[in-house]
Amino acid sequence: MKQKILLHLDTDPLASTFDRIVAIDAGVDVLLSHPLVTPENLTPIVHGAIFTRGPDDLKSTAIFIGGSDINAGQKLLDKIQTLFFADRRVSVMLDSNGSNTTATAAVLCAARHMSLKTVRALVLGGTGPVGLRVCQLLAREGAQVMLASRELERAETAVAQVHGALPTDEISSTAITAVSTQNMPAGDLLKEVDLLISAGSAGVSMIDEKTWSSATALKVAIDLNAVPPSGIEGITPTDNGADHHAKVCYGALGVGGLKMKIHRAALQDLFHDNTHILETFSLYEFASKTLSS
Repeated sequence: MKQKILLHLDTDPLASTFDRIVAIDAGVDVLLSHPLVTPENLTPIVHGAIFTRGPDDLKSTAIFIGGSDINAGQKLLDKIQTLFFADRRVSVMLDSNGSNTTATAAVLCAARHMSLKTVRALVLGGTGPVGLRVCQLLAREGAQVMLASRELERAETAVAQVHGALPTDEISSTAITAVSTQNMPAGDLLKEVDLLISAGSAGVSMIDEKTWSSATALKVAIDLNAVPPSGIEGITPTDNGADHHAKVCYGALGVGGLKMKIHRAALQDLFHDNTHILETFSLYEFASKTLSS
């Protein structure tokens, strides 16, 4: 069997140490990291991957797209797929800034405790790369989602992105709504919410403990910020299904344990054949079937 070669394409000046270590721990034999990858310099890299091995051996080559900019990563994924043809292709995973694996892990943590089809969710920091993908996944699962931002216009733009990412038959026009935390107090937003997820910027407190602890309908609270102060005051990064104020709580490291399992398992799955494209929805489907616990 050919050695498993992973091409690590990073859009940043320095290829991520984190992504490289996870790849090695996932059992990759040879890791080829390329920083500062753009759609303009991508073609020879991809051609080198698809033309050096025969069709039967291409499943032993795969591509991982990382970097801090999810939009730049998405452009690479789109370009890569135009370069494939016939059986000349390899499997690809997109996880810039850990956005897809983190969002998947957060939603699966919530799904341990509630049916997502009936959930009423509030996502703070919903316009960011992780928050946006959390909203996409929740809406696709049937949840009623409030996507929150300080600026209503930004929230409305993000809602349009969510609708654009899903076929119209998979999401109702009222499944996701934009809300502004400046226009409406967090306590009012939480009145009928079952699930609270904070995906705001690192080191920014999004909601105080008194407000969320007194929300009587709230069942699950998930904070994805590992940098002090907590995004949801009173939740610690290591909380992993902890009980605070009669609510199930997860911190960033608690979610992170599942995120790491998903990341490693998805990398391993790339080498099962040469046709996998793992991004937001396909990654979630893969993880929900294989290791949601």
